[in-house]
Amino acid sequence: MHIQPQVNLQPEFHEDIKVILLGTGSPRAFYGRAKPSVAVLAGHKVFLVDCGGGVVDQLIKAGVMPQRVSDVLFTHHHYDHNSGFFDVFITSWRTHITPERVFEGRSTPMHVYGPETTKEIIGKMRESFEFDVKLRVSYNLSDEAGARIEYTERNEGVVYEKEGIKITAFEVDHRPVYPAVAYKFEYNGKSVVISGDTIPVANMLKYSQGVDLLIHEAYNKEWLDTLIEQYPAYDKALSNPAKYHTTTVEAAEIAKQAGVKHLVLTHHIPAPEANEVAEEEYIKGMRDIYQGLITVGRDLMSFQLG
Repeated sequence: MHIQPQVNLQPEFHEDIKVILLGTGSPRAFYGRAKPSVAVLAGHKVFLVDCGGGVVDQLIKAGVMPQRVSDVLFTHHHYDHNSGFFDVFITSWRTHITPERVFEGRSTPMHVYGPETTKEIIGKMRESFEFDVKLRVSYNLSDEAGARIEYTERNEGVVYEKEGIKITAFEVDHRPVYPAVAYKFEYNGKSVVISGDTIPVANMLKYSQGVDLLIHEAYNKEWLDTLIEQYPAYDKALSNPAKYHTTTVEAAEIAKQAGVKHLVLTHHIPAPEANEVAEEEYIKGMRDIYQGLITVGRDLMSFQLG
Protein backbone atom coordinates (compact mmCIF):
# COMPACT_ATOMS: atom_id res chain seq x y z
CA MET A 1 0.00 0.00 0.00
CA HIS A 2 1.26 3.46 -0.88
CA ILE A 3 -0.64 5.46 1.71
CA GLN A 4 0.46 9.04 2.30
CA PRO A 5 2.31 9.08 5.65
CA GLN A 6 1.83 11.67 8.38
CA VAL A 7 5.11 13.54 8.62
CA ASN A 8 6.77 16.06 10.93
CA LEU A 9 4.48 15.14 13.79
CA GLN A 10 4.71 17.39 16.85
CA PRO A 11 5.81 15.72 20.09
CA GLU A 12 3.07 14.42 22.38
CA PHE A 13 4.42 16.56 25.23
CA HIS A 14 5.81 20.10 25.29
CA GLU A 15 7.70 21.19 28.38
CA ASP A 16 7.26 24.82 27.33
CA ILE A 17 4.71 26.69 25.26
CA LYS A 18 4.92 26.28 21.50
CA VAL A 19 2.83 28.51 19.25
CA ILE A 20 2.08 27.75 15.60
CA LEU A 21 0.46 30.29 13.27
CA LEU A 22 -1.97 28.21 11.23
CA GLY A 23 -3.52 31.13 9.38
CA THR A 24 -2.34 34.74 9.13
CA GLY A 25 -4.89 36.05 6.66
CA SER A 26 -8.12 38.01 6.92
CA PRO A 27 -11.63 37.85 5.41
CA ARG A 28 -10.17 38.65 1.98
CA ALA A 29 -8.48 35.72 0.27
CA PHE A 30 -4.74 35.94 -0.36
CA TYR A 31 -2.48 33.26 -1.82
CA GLY A 32 -0.60 31.42 0.94
CA ARG A 33 -2.65 32.99 3.74
CA ALA A 34 -5.19 30.77 5.46
CA LYS A 35 -7.93 32.31 7.56
CA PRO A 36 -7.01 33.16 11.17
CA SER A 37 -6.09 30.38 13.57
CA VAL A 38 -3.34 29.72 16.11
CA ALA A 39 -2.35 26.43 17.75
CA VAL A 40 -0.91 26.60 21.26
CA LEU A 41 0.84 23.47 22.54
CA ALA A 42 1.63 23.11 26.23
CA GLY A 43 2.21 19.94 28.19
CA HIS A 44 0.04 17.25 26.61
CA LYS A 45 -2.54 19.76 25.38
CA VAL A 46 -3.25 21.34 22.00
CA PHE A 47 -5.42 24.45 22.09
CA LEU A 48 -6.87 25.99 18.95
CA VAL A 49 -7.49 29.74 19.06
CA ASP A 50 -9.99 30.59 16.34
CA CYS A 51 -10.95 28.25 13.58
CA GLY A 52 -10.84 29.81 10.12
CA GLY A 53 -11.44 27.94 6.88
CA GLY A 54 -8.76 25.41 5.96
CA VAL A 55 -7.65 24.98 9.56
CA VAL A 56 -7.58 21.16 9.47
CA ASP A 57 -5.25 21.15 6.47
CA GLN A 58 -3.04 23.68 8.25
CA LEU A 59 -2.95 21.59 11.42
CA ILE A 60 -1.77 18.56 9.47
CA LYS A 61 0.88 20.59 7.64
CA ALA A 62 2.07 21.80 11.04
CA GLY A 63 2.38 18.24 12.29
CA VAL A 64 -0.60 18.42 14.64
CA MET A 65 -3.12 15.67 14.07
CA PRO A 66 -6.66 17.04 14.49
CA GLN A 67 -7.45 14.13 16.82
CA ARG A 68 -5.34 15.92 19.46
CA VAL A 69 -7.68 18.91 19.51
CA SER A 70 -10.43 18.90 22.11
CA ASP A 71 -10.30 22.59 23.12
CA VAL A 72 -11.25 25.44 20.77
CA LEU A 73 -11.17 29.05 21.91
CA PHE A 74 -12.97 31.72 19.89
CA THR A 75 -12.03 35.37 20.09
CA HIS A 76 -15.20 36.49 18.27
CA HIS A 77 -17.58 35.29 15.60
CA HIS A 78 -16.67 36.78 12.28
CA TYR A 79 -16.77 33.98 9.69
CA ASP A 80 -13.04 34.08 9.05
CA HIS A 81 -12.53 33.06 12.69
CA ASN A 82 -15.14 30.29 13.03
CA SER A 83 -16.01 28.85 9.60
CA GLY A 84 -13.61 25.91 9.98
CA PHE A 85 -15.24 24.62 13.15
CA PHE A 86 -17.38 21.97 11.42
CA ASP A 87 -14.28 20.34 9.94
CA VAL A 88 -12.34 20.51 13.23
CA PHE A 89 -15.26 19.06 15.19
CA ILE A 90 -15.85 16.08 12.91
CA THR A 91 -12.23 15.37 11.95
CA SER A 92 -10.99 15.43 15.54
CA TRP A 93 -13.73 12.92 16.41
CA ARG A 94 -12.82 10.41 13.68
CA THR A 95 -10.08 7.83 14.22
CA HIS A 96 -7.38 8.02 11.54
CA ILE A 97 -5.57 4.78 10.65
CA THR A 98 -2.31 4.48 8.72
CA PRO A 99 0.05 1.53 8.31
CA GLU A 100 2.43 3.21 10.76
CA ARG A 101 -0.01 3.98 13.59
CA VAL A 102 -3.54 4.73 14.70
CA PHE A 103 -4.63 8.24 15.67
CA GLU A 104 -7.54 7.72 18.04
CA GLY A 105 -10.47 10.07 17.51
CA ARG A 106 -11.70 12.35 20.25
CA SER A 107 -13.79 10.36 22.72
CA THR A 108 -14.67 13.31 24.93
CA PRO A 109 -16.91 16.33 24.29
CA MET A 110 -15.38 19.22 22.40
CA HIS A 111 -14.65 22.03 24.86
CA VAL A 112 -15.52 25.38 23.32
CA TYR A 113 -14.59 28.68 24.93
CA GLY A 114 -15.49 32.18 23.87
CA PRO A 115 -17.35 35.41 24.60
CA GLU A 116 -20.98 35.40 25.67
CA THR A 117 -22.39 34.92 22.15
CA THR A 118 -20.51 31.66 21.62
CA LYS A 119 -23.04 29.03 22.67
CA GLU A 120 -25.79 30.63 20.59
CA ILE A 121 -23.66 30.88 17.44
CA ILE A 122 -21.63 27.68 17.64
CA GLY A 123 -24.68 25.84 18.93
CA LYS A 124 -26.53 26.68 15.72
CA MET A 125 -23.55 25.49 13.70
CA ARG A 126 -23.62 22.25 15.67
CA GLU A 127 -27.34 21.82 14.97
CA SER A 128 -26.73 22.28 11.25
CA PHE A 129 -24.58 19.16 11.01
CA GLU A 130 -26.71 16.91 13.23
CA PHE A 131 -27.49 14.71 10.20
CA ASP A 132 -23.79 14.00 9.74
CA VAL A 133 -23.24 13.44 13.47
CA LYS A 134 -26.01 10.87 13.72
CA LEU A 135 -24.50 8.91 10.85
CA ARG A 136 -21.07 8.97 12.52
CA VAL A 137 -22.57 7.49 15.69
CA SER A 138 -24.92 4.93 14.12
CA TYR A 139 -22.95 3.85 11.05
CA ASN A 140 -19.29 4.63 11.78
CA LEU A 141 -19.69 3.80 15.49
CA SER A 142 -17.89 6.96 16.57
CA ASP A 143 -17.88 7.54 20.34
CA GLU A 144 -21.14 9.24 21.28
CA ALA A 145 -19.45 11.44 23.89
CA GLY A 146 -17.43 13.06 21.12
CA ALA A 147 -20.64 14.31 19.52
CA ARG A 148 -21.24 16.75 22.37
CA ILE A 149 -19.95 20.25 23.06
CA GLU A 150 -19.29 21.73 26.48
CA TYR A 151 -19.25 25.53 26.54
CA THR A 152 -17.41 28.05 28.68
CA GLU A 153 -18.57 31.60 27.98
CA ARG A 154 -16.58 34.37 29.61
CA ASN A 155 -15.68 37.86 28.49
CA GLU A 156 -13.18 38.37 31.30
CA GLY A 157 -11.39 35.97 33.63
CA VAL A 158 -9.74 32.57 33.82
CA VAL A 159 -11.33 30.05 31.46
CA TYR A 160 -8.88 27.16 31.90
CA GLU A 161 -6.51 26.18 34.72
CA LYS A 162 -5.23 22.61 34.80
CA GLU A 163 -1.86 20.85 34.96
CA GLY A 164 0.00 24.15 35.24
CA ILE A 165 -1.68 25.69 32.19
CA LYS A 166 -3.62 28.89 32.78
CA ILE A 167 -5.70 30.66 30.12
CA THR A 168 -7.29 34.03 30.80
CA ALA A 169 -9.81 35.77 28.57
CA PHE A 170 -10.07 39.55 28.49
CA GLU A 171 -12.29 41.94 26.59
CA VAL A 172 -11.08 43.84 23.55
CA ASP A 173 -12.94 46.21 21.22
CA HIS A 174 -13.93 44.96 17.77
CA ARG A 175 -17.27 46.75 17.56
CA PRO A 176 -19.67 46.44 15.85
CA VAL A 177 -18.74 42.86 16.78
CA TYR A 178 -19.49 42.58 20.49
CA PRO A 179 -18.30 40.94 22.60
CA ALA A 180 -14.78 40.09 21.47
CA VAL A 181 -11.94 38.75 23.59
CA ALA A 182 -8.23 38.07 23.59
CA TYR A 183 -6.45 35.26 25.44
CA LYS A 184 -3.39 35.06 27.65
CA PHE A 185 -1.68 31.65 28.02
CA GLU A 186 0.70 30.96 30.92
CA TYR A 187 2.69 27.77 31.39
CA ASN A 188 6.00 26.88 33.01
CA GLY A 189 7.01 30.50 33.54
CA LYS A 190 6.28 31.57 29.95
CA SER A 191 3.41 33.64 28.57
CA VAL A 192 1.78 34.53 25.28
CA VAL A 193 -1.11 36.83 24.41
CA ILE A 194 -3.23 36.35 21.28
CA SER A 195 -5.15 39.53 20.50
CA GLY A 196 -7.96 38.40 18.24
CA ASP A 197 -9.35 41.38 16.30
CA THR A 198 -9.40 44.74 18.06
CA ILE A 199 -8.56 48.40 18.08
CA PRO A 200 -5.93 49.41 20.66
CA VAL A 201 -7.37 48.96 24.16
CA ALA A 202 -6.11 49.42 27.72
CA ASN A 203 -6.78 45.76 28.47
CA MET A 204 -4.13 44.74 25.94
CA LEU A 205 -1.52 46.74 27.82
CA LYS A 206 -2.73 45.36 31.15
CA TYR A 207 -2.57 41.68 30.21
CA SER A 208 0.48 41.89 27.92
CA GLN A 209 2.85 43.36 30.49
CA GLY A 210 6.21 41.62 30.08
CA VAL A 211 4.86 38.68 28.07
CA ASP A 212 7.29 36.58 26.09
CA LEU A 213 5.18 36.70 22.94
CA LEU A 214 2.40 39.01 21.76
CA ILE A 215 0.58 37.86 18.63
CA HIS A 216 -1.32 40.93 17.52
CA GLU A 217 -3.46 41.66 14.49
CA ALA A 218 -2.41 44.66 12.39
CA TYR A 219 -3.11 46.44 9.15
CA ASN A 220 -0.85 48.76 7.19
CA LYS A 221 -2.59 52.14 6.99
CA GLU A 222 -0.30 53.53 4.31
CA TRP A 223 -0.94 50.56 2.02
CA LEU A 224 -4.71 50.84 2.53
CA ASP A 225 -4.67 54.58 1.87
CA THR A 226 -2.83 53.92 -1.39
CA LEU A 227 -5.47 51.39 -2.45
CA ILE A 228 -8.22 53.89 -1.63
CA GLU A 229 -6.56 56.47 -3.84
CA GLN A 230 -6.27 53.89 -6.61
CA TYR A 231 -9.88 52.65 -6.27
CA PRO A 232 -12.02 55.52 -4.89
CA ALA A 233 -15.26 53.71 -5.75
CA TYR A 234 -14.35 51.15 -3.06
CA ASP A 235 -13.51 53.72 -0.40
CA LYS A 236 -15.97 52.37 2.17
CA ALA A 237 -14.90 48.74 1.86
CA LEU A 238 -11.22 49.61 1.99
CA SER A 239 -11.47 52.11 4.85
CA ASN A 240 -13.58 49.90 7.14
CA PRO A 241 -10.57 48.13 8.75
CA ALA A 242 -9.55 51.42 10.36
CA LYS A 243 -12.77 51.36 12.40
CA TYR A 244 -12.14 48.12 14.27
CA HIS A 245 -8.53 47.03 13.73
CA THR A 246 -5.04 48.09 14.86
CA THR A 247 -2.38 49.64 12.63
CA THR A 248 1.13 48.24 12.48
CA VAL A 249 2.41 51.40 14.16
CA GLU A 250 -0.19 51.16 16.94
CA ALA A 251 0.80 47.51 17.52
CA ALA A 252 4.41 48.65 17.95
CA GLU A 253 3.29 51.22 20.53
CA ILE A 254 1.37 48.57 22.46
CA ALA A 255 4.41 46.27 22.49
CA LYS A 256 6.63 49.11 23.67
CA GLN A 257 4.35 50.22 26.49
CA ALA A 258 3.74 46.66 27.66
CA GLY A 259 7.42 45.68 27.57
CA VAL A 260 6.72 42.73 25.28
CA LYS A 261 9.75 40.59 24.42
CA HIS A 262 8.63 39.54 20.93
CA LEU A 263 5.86 41.01 18.77
CA VAL A 264 4.35 38.90 15.99
CA LEU A 265 1.93 40.47 13.52
CA THR A 266 -0.95 38.53 12.00
CA HIS A 267 -4.35 39.02 10.31
CA HIS A 268 -2.57 41.14 7.72
CA ILE A 269 -4.54 43.76 5.79
CA PRO A 270 -3.50 43.83 3.01
CA ALA A 271 -1.27 40.77 3.18
CA PRO A 272 2.38 41.42 2.26
CA GLU A 273 4.32 39.05 0.06
CA ALA A 274 6.17 36.46 2.14
CA ASN A 275 9.63 37.88 1.62
CA GLU A 276 11.97 40.14 3.56
CA VAL A 277 11.66 43.17 1.27
CA ALA A 278 7.86 43.27 1.39
CA GLU A 279 7.75 42.57 5.11
CA GLU A 280 10.20 45.36 5.92
CA GLU A 281 8.02 47.74 3.96
CA TYR A 282 4.95 46.44 5.79
CA ILE A 283 6.44 47.24 9.24
CA LYS A 284 7.86 50.62 8.19
CA GLY A 285 8.03 52.94 11.19
CA MET A 286 7.56 50.20 13.78
CA ARG A 287 11.24 49.82 14.70
CA ASP A 288 11.40 53.56 15.51
CA ILE A 289 8.87 52.89 18.28
CA TYR A 290 9.52 49.37 19.54
CA GLN A 291 13.06 48.06 19.97
CA GLY A 292 12.15 44.42 20.62
CA LEU A 293 11.93 41.60 18.11
CA ILE A 294 9.28 42.04 15.39
CA THR A 295 8.13 39.19 13.17
CA VAL A 296 5.67 39.48 10.30
CA GLY A 297 3.75 36.26 10.73
CA ARG A 298 3.57 33.75 7.91
CA ASP A 299 1.38 30.66 7.80
CA LEU A 300 2.92 27.69 9.66
CA MET A 301 5.56 29.77 11.47
CA SER A 302 6.21 28.41 14.95
CA PHE A 303 7.62 29.92 18.13
CA GLN A 304 9.09 27.90 20.98
CA LEU A 305 9.08 29.69 24.33
CA GLY A 306 11.80 28.31 26.52
